[in-house]
Amino acid sequence: MTHATTTLTTLSIGIDLGDRFSHFCVLDSNGEVVEEGRLRTTQDAFRQRFVGIAAARIALEAGTHSPWVSELLKQARHDVLVANPGKLRMIYKSDNKTDRFDAEQLARVARMDPRLLSPIQHRCHQVRADLAVLRARNSLVVSRTMLVNHVRGALKSFGTRLPRCSTPSFASKMLERIPDELRPALVPVLETIRSLTSQIRGYERELNTLADQVYPITNVLRQVNGVGPITSLAFVLTLQDWRRFRSSRSVGAYLGLRPKSDQSGERNPELRITRAGDRDLRCLLVQSAQYILGPFGTDSDLRRLGLAIAARGSKVAKRKAVIAVARRLAVLLHSLWRSREEYEPLRNSNRRAAVQTAVAAG
Repeated sequence: MTHATTTLTTLSIGIDLGDRFSHFCVLDSNGEVVEEGRLRTTQDAFRQRFVGIAAARIALEAGTHSPWVSELLKQARHDVLVANPGKLRMIYKSDNKTDRFDAEQLARVARMDPRLLSPIQHRCHQVRADLAVLRARNSLVVSRTMLVNHVRGALKSFGTRLPRCSTPSFASKMLERIPDELRPALVPVLETIRSLTSQIRGYERELNTLADQVYPITNVLRQVNGVGPITSLAFVLTLQDWRRFRSSRSVGAYLGLRPKSDQSGERNPELRITRAGDRDLRCLLVQSAQYILGPFGTDSDLRRLGLAIAARGSKVAKRKAVIAVARRLAVLLHSLWRSREEYEPLRNSNRRAAVQTAVAAG
C-alpha cells in the first residue's frame, strides 16, 4: 500500500481497532479522505505503519487493545486521543456501521473537536501490570463463588441444606456432608474450590506485599475500619493519581455510585445508581460498606450515616444505606489520600456535638 504524501502534521487519522485486523482512515486538512487501509492488530504492524512518520492526530476507541496501541503511538510522537465508547453515539447508532465507516468517523470527530470524543487516559504500564494481579484474584473469587453456589444448589435439589460457613473453609467443612450418591459429582468440585482458595491466598499475599512495599499510601487508607489491603490497593491503582479530581465528592460519581437522573418538570423519580466506572472497585467499596454496617463495624460517621438510612426499615432503605456508605467511603478515601491526615472516625459527629454544646452554653 502506498502511503499518503500529504504533510502528516495536518492529518487526522481514525483507527477502528479489531481483535485481528484494524481499519484506519486518513483525512487531510480539508477533511478529504487521502488514504484508507487495514492492518493486523499487532505491534509489528503498527510500528511499520505509524512509527517514523511525522506527528499526526490519531483517534481510536477505548478497548482491549487500546492501552498498548496508544502507548506505542505516543512513543512515536503522535497526538493520541482514546475515545470514550459511551460518548460515540453517532457511530453506534448509525445505519451504516462498518469498520471503515467507524474509522472515518473517528478521524472526522478528532479533526472537528477532540472534546467530543471525551478522551480518556490509560494507566501507565506498571500500574496496569499491578492491576492485572488484582483482576486475576477477582476472577478466581468469582469462579469460586459460582462453584460454591453450584454445590449448595445441587444438594438442595436432593433435600440437603448446607449450613452457613466462610467461603475459604467451605470445601473442608462440607466434604463430610455430601451424600454418597452425589460424591462422584461434587467431590471434584470441592477439590477445585480448595485449589482456588489456595491460589487466592497466594494472590493476596502478593497483593499485601505490593501494597506495603510499592504503594505505601495504602496504609493511610487502611486507617478506615473495613478497608483492607485489597480495597485500598484497588482504589489507588484504579484512580492512579488523586489530582485527577478537583473535588473528592466527584469520586463517588466517577465510580458509578451516584443515582441516575431523569428530571423533567415536576417529575424527578428515584433511580438506580449509574454503575459507571470500574466495576471491581465499586464492588469492593460496597463490600467494605457492608462490613462497616455489619456487626463487626466500629462506631464512626460512616456507620452512623448508614444506620440512620437503614432505620427506615424497608429492604430498599437498607440497600440505599449500603450504597450511601460506599459513596461516602470513596469520598473519604480520596480525601485521606490527598491530605495524608490521621483518620478521625467521629470527626463530623464530634464537631456537631461541640457546636451544639457551644450553642447551649451561649
